[in-house]
Amino acid sequence: MKMHPLPFAGALILAAGLGVAPVHAQQARSFVSGLGNDANAPNCTRTAPCRTFQAAHDNTLANGEITVLDPGSYGAVTITKDISIINDGVGEAGLLVSGGHVGIGVAAPADAAVTLRGLTIKGIDTGNGIVFAQGAALNVENCTIRNLSSSGNVFLGTGIFFTPTSGALQVTNTMITDNTGIGILLFPSGTADVTVVLDHVGLYHNGAAGLLAVGDNASGGTVAVTVNESVASNNGALGSGNGVGFGAQSASGKALTTLFVNRSVTANNPANGISVIGGGVLVSVNESAIFNNASGWVGPANSIFSYGNNVVQSNGANQGPMPHLFLQ
Repeated sequence: MKMHPLPFAGALILAAGLGVAPVHAQQARSFVSGLGNDANAPNCTRTAPCRTFQAAHDNTLANGEITVLDPGSYGAVTITKDISIINDGVGEAGLLVSGGHVGIGVAAPADAAVTLRGLTIKGIDTGNGIVFAQGAALNVENCTIRNLSSSGNVFLGTGIFFTPTSGALQVTNTMITDNTGIGILLFPSGTADVTVVLDHVGLYHNGAAGLLAVGDNASGGTVAVTVNESVASNNGALGSGNGVGFGAQSASGKALTTLFVNRSVTANNPANGISVIGGGVLVSVNESAIFNNASGWVGPANSIFSYGNNVVQSNGANQGPMPHLFLQ
């Protein structure tokens, strides 16, 4: 699918969904509970926890951690510091998204790393799951992001919207499903220096694309994406001609965008299994399956390469041999 450069799109979404000003932080570790009370702030302790992620965040020191004590719906949060929000198996720790807003927004200092573990982000209307606008790194582990709606806006209905000029995104053991937009959208600007690793990620039934790395919104630099042991299935609208399981887009003179797909599956997508749009893109595929898509793989000449050890089968079109790279 063609994404036109919109330099201010990320800022507009952040302005719509991220407007909470932090107050003075108090402690290195805070706690939240479904039975908690934000009146316990500024000390969200184990025995007197806060009720929402935002109250706990605003009263936790940079480099601190928010610990989830039990199941609950903890509300949207704007993250402006190096912090972790951790649920290590106490039940569903969720938040709901509606009204074009953002579930978890990150606008942190350039050296800040944010970790989100064991969270459920669910759309009940329009909005985005996670928007990362600034920071050094975002780590998403054991999370589920689903049911976000776009209402025709290509920049809404996205599970993870990653927009910084530079930064790292790591997504592990995570499901991103049933969103009407894009599962994961990489959309840096400026001179990009972005690295992304997806490991054991499921991208299912997202209306526009499973993963789309867009380099032509940047003036130069690199966008480097690795997909390992992950699955993209049923992404893209039936018969639309758009959509893709794993896709990359850029143009000459923009950010060089590379996508390495390793031991992964792109299957049953109503349009493309793997696609490249424009120049300045290199995709390589190793020990992976491109199966039962309307189109197996599509892109300009010498943009998609195989190591000669993939399964490309039962696609409606475009399943001929890819140019070969050699194993070393």
